[in-house]
Amino acid sequence: MKLMKLAIAFVAISLVGTTLYAKTAGQIDHEADLALKQFSKEAKGSMTFIDNKVKGLLIFPSVVKAGIGIGGEYGEGVLRVGGKSTLYYSTASASIGLQFGLQQKSIIIAFMTDKALNDFRNKDGWTVGVDGSVALVKWGAGADISNTTLNKPVVGFVFGNKGLMYNLTIEGSKFTKIVR
Repeated sequence: MKLMKLAIAFVAISLVGTTLYAKTAGQIDHEADLALKQFSKEAKGSMTFIDNKVKGLLIFPSVVKAGIGIGGEYGEGVLRVGGKSTLYYSTASASIGLQFGLQQKSIIIAFMTDKALNDFRNKDGWTVGVDGSVALVKWGAGADISNTTLNKPVVGFVFGNKGLMYNLTIEGSKFTKIVR
């Protein structure tokens, strides 16, 4: 019981800095631009892929996950359609299991069809694995994403992992509109 209280306290303290205040639209847009630059460095052909194949792009520049047995993650991002910011979102999830540490990662969700984009936009809260599935794309060194055939309506990219915890899943993540 004492360990459980300690775990909850650790997670709460670790995430409090990211949840005390909502970032401004300008801050989120700036960080999203930086995340896209990083993505283009890590994934060859990513900008061609985005420009030619994607109907909408949900960009979370920094999602922080912390956990000791019980974990949680949180981040804020932007939905861009036609290269323009349209709505702002937060993502949050909780988990229980073997985990310890702190991690920061960037997440990009690409909506490949108009239907998938509209289904996402028309929900107040959209949960991965419940309201829709996201196929995580893994790429190897030298692989060109623009030449990859993706036949899923929603695909996701996790990159820039920093920290002591490694988890490439976004299953169970909930995306909620930030009301400004």
